[in-house]
Amino acid sequence: MQQDVSSAAPPARVTMRTIRKWVKAREKFAMLTCYDATTAVWLTRGGVQTLLVGDTAAQMVLGHDSTLPVSMSFMLEITAAVRRGAPHAFVMADMPFGSYQASDEQAITNAIRFMKRAGADAVKFEMDASHASLVARLTSAGVPVVAHIGSRPQQVRAEGGYRAAGRTPAEAAKLCDTAETLIAHGAAMLLIEAVPAEVSRTIVELAERAPGRDEPVPVIGCGAGPDCHGHVVVLHDLLGLSDWQPPFAPPMADLGRQIADAASRWNETVQSGRYLQHDHPYHMK
Repeated sequence: MQQDVSSAAPPARVTMRTIRKWVKAREKFAMLTCYDATTAVWLTRGGVQTLLVGDTAAQMVLGHDSTLPVSMSFMLEITAAVRRGAPHAFVMADMPFGSYQASDEQAITNAIRFMKRAGADAVKFEMDASHASLVARLTSAGVPVVAHIGSRPQQVRAEGGYRAAGRTPAEAAKLCDTAETLIAHGAAMLLIEAVPAEVSRTIVELAERAPGRDEPVPVIGCGAGPDCHGHVVVLHDLLGLSDWQPPFAPPMADLGRQIADAASRWNETVQSGRYLQHDHPYHMK
């Protein structure tokens, strides 16, 4: 018997509670960056139910050489677009550089804008231990905080470039202490970027048995080894649209070449004069 699609129940919305259930059940989850509604539709059709509207839009969408120039207004607009394209997915918004550094009040105001105006489920901040009190205030205000630790791209000017984190015993110990501090102050989730597997494994263990927390704190890795509960990469890297591939994000498609080939065929069709020569769809009555 053919199923009546119109009567089928809509998919359940993925929430923080859903992700915690996955973590407790030892079910890994995949996350991808996403910057527009159309792509959000197709990613969720492919089974990816957690999306990060990352400040990498500065590079992948706007063509900047770092994440720093992207504005708060732009991030709000594309986060709302992703929410419209994926109404049942878990949508994480990324606080851009300059949207939270001036004061806790600025941070809280902008984080709430992501939730009220763009429909975000959680808000990600690049953080260290000095942000502990901000995490506590945001948590008290009802904002689920994703604390991004490890390599932090917004520090590119201060660091003089991008680099992995936690590669020495001292750095690893400091990173683990930071994770423990931010969890203790209420971080709903951690995102760890570009750290050795041994470091992320220790942080995952801390997050799963955090004192005073009834449930484990989910940990997402971005080039952080296999033990994280979820993993995220930049979509353009996964699709083969980037000229440079991070070593932890091997492409699973060659979409860049396919786009170039399609553009080449379109160009040749138009220049040859064949386009719409015999199959124009509109005719005079």
